[in-house]
Amino acid sequence: MEIAEARHLWRIEPGWLNTASYGLPPQPAWEALQAALADWRSGKGSWEGWGRSVATSRALFARLYGLEVADVAVGAQVSQMLAPVAAGLPDGATVLVPDIEFTSNVFPWAVHADRGVTVRTAPVAKLAEHLDSDVDVVAFSLVQSADGEIADLAAISETARACGATVVVDATQACGWLPFTATLADVVVAGAYKWMMAPRGTGFCYLAPALREKLRPLVAGWFASDQGAGAYYGLPMRLASDARAFDLSPAWHPWVGTAPALEVIEQIGVEAIHRHNVALANRFLTGLGQPPSNSAIVTVNVPGAEEKLAAAGIRAAVRKGVVRASFHVYSTESDVDAALNALA
Repeated sequence: MEIAEARHLWRIEPGWLNTASYGLPPQPAWEALQAALADWRSGKGSWEGWGRSVATSRALFARLYGLEVADVAVGAQVSQMLAPVAAGLPDGATVLVPDIEFTSNVFPWAVHADRGVTVRTAPVAKLAEHLDSDVDVVAFSLVQSADGEIADLAAISETARACGATVVVDATQACGWLPFTATLADVVVAGAYKWMMAPRGTGFCYLAPALREKLRPLVAGWFASDQGAGAYYGLPMRLASDARAFDLSPAWHPWVGTAPALEVIEQIGVEAIHRHNVALANRFLTGLGQPPSNSAIVTVNVPGAEEKLAAAGIRAAVRKGVVRASFHVYSTESDVDAALNALA
């Protein structure tokens, strides 16, 4: 599906440039969610249909990023999905993170300070240079939430392998628009409510088999079983033999909206979305006299930006006077030009 022919799938007020905060649902996702909510309200049918959307979403995510379905767990939030990985660290371990990193990929490691886990920091562009034999885990966002900087996954992974460090990637700001090789990492977590345009409350976690064998599935419940409804009650414990052992029992309705959103991404293609998003971001930067970027998230410092954008109906994040604009598949050149006119 071409992006131009997909435009009718969204109902958006012009001027939305804030997907880095949350994505907007395509019509199939919105309609599926409304139908499920209506069934819930009236007590029509049972939950199994909603539950099947989890398996569909897992398979779609795996296909989008070249993963085996058996290596993908489902969850709700980045910090929740990272918790078993952090809990598996030995006492006294060292974790290297970027010096400006979203806290969901910092706090899960830092809370283990009482058992000697140390969190070190370095600029994201220099993480590979700061890796050494003392580092047990290097954890970083593939795309930085603050400014859109893209980490060099290949270089970091290569150096980490040589040092014996585990590579953990938060791809929340990447999945849905940025092509990358997920298997370069040992762990990839991603919340789906941003660039994957799902309702908030769904997420994915790739766990490399070699690492998974060393971890304890701390949130194990009936959904982590290999027997489905056969695991409702009692012992013995019967966990799935693959990444599903790390599944969090799903909140049904967000998953109902997740599967159709991922189907739209698959139909358009991540590569095509990437080209579209970066082209719009660079149109925005060029219009403000800034050099081009390789990201769908960009920042510019414009005096009075918050008031100017608000007056024009442009919705972007403005933090301490710095505009963070983010462009996705439903963004248009008209959105970009309206923002440029407002900031001029």
